Amino acid sequence: MRVIHIGVLSKPYDVLLGKNILNEVGPQTRKTAGGSKAFVVSNVNVDPLYGEIVNKSLRANGYKTSSMIVGSGETIKNMTELANLLENIAAAGLTRDDVIVALGGGVVGDLAGFAASVYMRGCKIVQVPTSLLAMVDSSVGGKTGVDLHHGKNLAGTFFQPSTVVISLNCLKTIPSRLFNDSIGEVLKYSIICDKKLFHELTEFPLSQNNLDYKRLEKIVMRCIEIKRDIVIQDEKEHGVRQILNLGHTIGHAIEAESNYQLGHGACVAAGMCYIARACAKLGKCSFDTANVIQNAVSAYGLPTIYKINPESLFKRALIDKKRHKNMINVVLIKSIGSVEVRPISLQELREIILVSSIPLEE
Repeated sequence: MRVIHIGVLSKPYDVLLGKNILNEVGPQTRKTAGGSKAFVVSNVNVDPLYGEIVNKSLRANGYKTSSMIVGSGETIKNMTELANLLENIAAAGLTRDDVIVALGGGVVGDLAGFAASVYMRGCKIVQVPTSLLAMVDSSVGGKTGVDLHHGKNLAGTFFQPSTVVISLNCLKTIPSRLFNDSIGEVLKYSIICDKKLFHELTEFPLSQNNLDYKRLEKIVMRCIEIKRDIVIQDEKEHGVRQILNLGHTIGHAIEAESNYQLGHGACVAAGMCYIARACAKLGKCSFDTANVIQNAVSAYGLPTIYKINPESLFKRALIDKKRHKNMINVVLIKSIGSVEVRPISLQELREIILVSSIPLEE
């Protein structure tokens, strides 16, 4: 079992990473969060597989447990579901000294984390991610949130967990489309600052059919280390943390336009391809770099472009947390392993979307 320390100033914590370590949830929750009651939030797909293991571990470590099972998919990440969750937590009698345990993918983690951050103005949260995307990204760093009608993650908080427990064997049971979808975020980490990781992912593709746990542990650990090093410098996304948003402005727009039928990782992957094409055409990176990124995304069965009118995509992209009046911060690609955040005008964003909506070969 690996331990990765996340030394953020507001609340340092550890990420435990290994195979078959769900029984560590109870001991680690007791060690880091304390309290007497634990409220487990999971979804209809994950709870039948791992809910009892986690609840049993918590009870064995002195917790009185209760739980709530939510639906699956991005559409349940909304204010109505948040209110329902908070009412159930209150009905279970939790105090601010108690703990919420998020057992599931990124949707569960974001929703439960947001609930923990506002319940009684903040109780404890333990993240137990079961999807690859949640393991490498959303469970670490303290971002929580829900979607509004106008866009993705428009309501949320920064709220660090007490601990994160990652049991890699959970990846055996997720749908193959979800596993592949998660690769979008893994590729993102390699593109922003690890050329070696990018080449490994392209030369030896990750596959759910034949999981190599030692290799998987190494890749997940590397992604977490990259995020840790960035978040330690900039916990609340005022500076360098913005590079983690590569592909997200356009990706979130695609996600909303698809009515959340396309997964987050797939949309981020497509968003990175839009940015790569634009950067090549505008002379920010080479055409070879853009093509290599597109080929890597395509090799995992993820989209490189989305069939949508560029003007519609632009209008969706305007509703973004990274917008500041008539400017918006966009992550541009210089080469594999090197990106930069640049404030651009909304007109420049429109031009980027227009130019990147045309394939490179045209």
